[in-house]
Amino acid sequence: MMKFVSAGAAALLAFSNVAGATELRLSHQWSNKDVRHKVAEIVANEVAAANVDLEIKIFGSKSLFKPREQYKPLSRGQLDMTVLPLSYAGGQQPAYNLTLMPGLVKNHEHAARLSASPFMKELEAKMATDDVMVLVHGYLAGGFVGKDKCITKPSDVAGLQTRAAGKAFEQMLAGAGASIASMASSEIYNAMQTGVLNAANTSSSSFVSYRIYEQVKCYTPAGDVALWFMYQPLLMNKSAFEGLNAAQQAALLAASANAETYYLAEAKKQDAASVEVFRKAGVEIANMSPEDFAAWRAIAQETSYKKFVSNVPDGQARLDIALAVD
Repeated sequence: MMKFVSAGAAALLAFSNVAGATELRLSHQWSNKDVRHKVAEIVANEVAAANVDLEIKIFGSKSLFKPREQYKPLSRGQLDMTVLPLSYAGGQQPAYNLTLMPGLVKNHEHAARLSASPFMKELEAKMATDDVMVLVHGYLAGGFVGKDKCITKPSDVAGLQTRAAGKAFEQMLAGAGASIASMASSEIYNAMQTGVLNAANTSSSSFVSYRIYEQVKCYTPAGDVALWFMYQPLLMNKSAFEGLNAAQQAALLAASANAETYYLAEAKKQDAASVEVFRKAGVEIANMSPEDFAAWRAIAQETSYKKFVSNVPDGQARLDIALAVD
């Protein structure tokens, strides 16, 4: 059966055999209540139920590797699997920064089309050069909050002290006239409370888990369109996968397909659930229109997108194939 491990074990070697069964080690940074843990759990449980002598041991809550230090051991075969925001590895592979780019993804359906597009195939080819492969595709979305006003269009952030989720978002918001305050999502509440921050964007789940609804007047959630989407797949070391027998590979791929279906459905539910939490707290709910989205993307094209293209040798080609996905 699936095992969830909380004790630190960074020195353990990956891909071992225990009592005749192959054991894979999966690392992630979240609690066992998080949707990304649930994705890992579905894969582990279904593989165990397949009776193919394959066990997946989950090391959650940063117990095996620090969040931004998981990709390198994965690529070196020191870790078998991880659920990881791919942009965390943008330092090693700058092309990955395109997976946290404002306005590139419109909504969850568009995210699913991107995952099945030539854009993603090109990214997967880049991962393969690091001996990494994707088992489960998945995006999570987010929105905006305003302490004193609603944030829907670029002019709404002009002159506001704003927290953004990622450098590309900071570049876009600065282009719209905002002042940028860099901080973790966990720091938004106190910054709002003390007047350091007027607006922020982060994931739907972070807005709820950090109780940001207690400090704001207005919430613009991910809806028909949203600016903030972050690609957070379940990855595997490619050599470790190829070292499995045919039955084990088949069980792993079948479980991953089911987990991907769950991931998409749950991502949508998180957005809807966040709206209800904010509404019950008396917070005004605003909606971003397609026209607002287009205005934000126009600013992103002159800021974030230009910066990406200048930093990545084949950046323009990668950006073009992403933007070609309707």
